[in-house]
Amino acid sequence: MFCFTPSLDPGDAAKQLEKIIISPGFNPANFQLAVQSLQRMFTSFAACCPPPWPAPGLLVTPEINLQSEMWLPLAEIQPHFQRLCRSALTYPPIFASCPLTRAASWAAFVASFPAFLRGITNPARLLEKLSQDADLREKFLFWSFMPHRFYGSSTMRYPAQMEFIRQWLSVNKKRPSIRILDAASGDGGTTYDLTRLLLEAGLAPETLEIEGWTLEPLEVWSAAFGRFPHEHGREAAFRLSAASVFSSKANKRIRFCSADLREKSLIFNNGHFDLILCNGLLGGPIMNRKDELLKVVENLADLLPAGGILLAADHFHDGWKKKIPEEALGDLFKQTGLMVIQAGEGLCGLKPDQ
Repeated sequence: MFCFTPSLDPGDAAKQLEKIIISPGFNPANFQLAVQSLQRMFTSFAACCPPPWPAPGLLVTPEINLQSEMWLPLAEIQPHFQRLCRSALTYPPIFASCPLTRAASWAAFVASFPAFLRGITNPARLLEKLSQDADLREKFLFWSFMPHRFYGSSTMRYPAQMEFIRQWLSVNKKRPSIRILDAASGDGGTTYDLTRLLLEAGLAPETLEIEGWTLEPLEVWSAAFGRFPHEHGREAAFRLSAASVFSSKANKRIRFCSADLREKSLIFNNGHFDLILCNGLLGGPIMNRKDELLKVVENLADLLPAGGILLAADHFHDGWKKKIPEEALGDLFKQTGLMVIQAGEGLCGLKPDQ
């Protein structure tokens, strides 16, 4: 498990990133044969296929996808880039949400390229540059495992839910301390929003204990250090949003960790949380099987003391909400013994007194 306390010190960020991304020990020579194989494939493609060729921003039609798959089949390209990711990371990566995994073709993948990859449309050339250039490889890893579609344009994603929490705090803020978990915290935006809300409600930083859990270690690092190597504009906006948390020293009361919410061991190793958020996950494309959802809700419910609350909302997965509607999620809450009430946005599960 990776766990980091937030800091804006560049030295801290660099030191902790070494625990996640392998740089000095990465060997480009391990990819020479793969580069040669992909180059032969691309040479045949370039000799036989008319334009338009893969390019960033290209409007990819079904015909372009078909042509790309005929000459540059993803089934032969993906394993080389997945091997590169495995070689560059200290943990087993999860590829399900990566742009290359989800792309319909190499052309569609290239069409989604950010600015730092533009001009490298040959898979052989891209693999070669990624194997040789550590800075480019780092950006590629963050872009691959932190797809922008998972994050809102603003960190204040659930204002009505935050208002519900304000009301909850007005009743509970006299507690000597409050322990809060942002489960599925992603890039940490909501975690910092919540911390600001607690401070604005008059709670002293030393009375807070806040954790953010997410499955992806690169998200844990970005959340803790406010760094997004692949998106500098996002980094600047994120740091501005979190500035008051750092100026109040409340960052010292936060901890971001990599955690799998399906693991029962979580409830034995972490004690109770008075309030748990789990936004943008339950019932979406990443977690939608009812047996899996029930397991996660059970684990989160077990982390609540009597009187504790679990909040869940989702703005991102409209299509999936038809498969796992709010009512079905509420039924899962009830199966774990939680009382279900509306919470401004999404649901609130209240753990009753025993």
